[in-house]
Amino acid sequence: MSTTAVKEVGEFKLGKLIIEGKTKQVYDVPSLPGQCILLSKDRITAGDGVKAHDLVGKSVISNQTTCKVFEILNKVGIKTSFLKEVAGNAFLSKKCDMIPIEWVTRRLATGSFLKRHPGVKEGYRFNPPKHETFFKDDANHDPQWSQEQIISAGFKVNGLLIGKIEVDFMTKTSILVFEVLEKVWQTRDCALIDMKIEFGVDSSGEILVADVIDSDSWRLWPSGDKRLMVDKQVYRNLSTVTEKDLDTVKRNFEWVADQLDHLIPPNDHLVVIVMGSPSDKEHCHKIKKYCEGLGLNAEIRVTSAHKTTQYTLEIVSYYEGLNLPIVFIAVAGRSNGLGPVISGNTDFPVINCPPGPKDDLSRDVWSSLNVPSGLGCTTVIYPETAALAAAQSIALTNYIVWSKLRVRRLGFFRSLTKADQEAKN
Repeated sequence: MSTTAVKEVGEFKLGKLIIEGKTKQVYDVPSLPGQCILLSKDRITAGDGVKAHDLVGKSVISNQTTCKVFEILNKVGIKTSFLKEVAGNAFLSKKCDMIPIEWVTRRLATGSFLKRHPGVKEGYRFNPPKHETFFKDDANHDPQWSQEQIISAGFKVNGLLIGKIEVDFMTKTSILVFEVLEKVWQTRDCALIDMKIEFGVDSSGEILVADVIDSDSWRLWPSGDKRLMVDKQVYRNLSTVTEKDLDTVKRNFEWVADQLDHLIPPNDHLVVIVMGSPSDKEHCHKIKKYCEGLGLNAEIRVTSAHKTTQYTLEIVSYYEGLNLPIVFIAVAGRSNGLGPVISGNTDFPVINCPPGPKDDLSRDVWSSLNVPSGLGCTTVIYPETAALAAAQSIALTNYIVWSKLRVRRLGFFRSLTKADQEAKN
């Protein structure tokens, strides 16, 4: 692709070429300060560019894959540079200065790991995932670097000094990205074996997952079978490359992009917050707000297990008939019959969350804890805790909710380390 031929992409006029790599170009966008466009090429390479071929249509396939992956990451709350797709072969991104490190996460031992660690059997499973870092240097074949080497390098990127906290954050984020996408691919009976990502720093000094994530970035084995691999390793393994071989590689890449169309789970769950009295409305709306913040669908109902027993059972029966994953949250104080009655008449999870007031809570919570034998309802006392408990149940079958919970844990690390640095200074 000629660097002088590209003047417009979609609705955007392009400015100067910021950088050009083996498989993409990055252009400034004069009308959007702080943003840029990444334009993929119809080019496939391996071995630091030693092996390279034109592959018509790869630019569109790679861009589609990257856009779909970043849309998933953005949806679950991982901070990325990706903004939106703007053409078949291009997307809009926040402008970042890139950190010259590749962050690799592995679930199974294969490929270069086996060469560097003789004696390890292929397929050795890493629990937790194995994490490695490599300095981007084609001339020296991207040597592996330790955490200490990265910190000692003293990279200053867009004004941000890359120290231990920043490296720890990127390490944790890399593993998080892998685990999220591993869950994603499991829904298509496809094993994510390993993958690499890169980070950039934007003008505000924030570290973002950046660059691209496409079939050049990972190993994918359908049904966990290496013989069925659909990633760039197929191309790497070729000693000679024919047009037929390139067609096979392209079909594999197309298959990956197509599978990503089926990865966003439907809104197939519901948290039903049942209050025994309208006076508990404020407490229930707090629970609902926390649920929605975790990506949960939630609605509120009013019924009393003591005063409208039959109606309570009809409500339970109605939700059971939806054939969705359901979690009931029962909100009742004083003598809590609501949670136990629901629990005794459904096989879905039931969480008691008595509303207080606080001075009566120690007395009222006893009726939620001391339930009859044979009932499995649990009890919490804070609205946020009730929402989290519901999310953990839904997360068993919904990777979006699972991912939001996982991102939340990373957020604790980021906020607390920042607070610690501020306190120290």
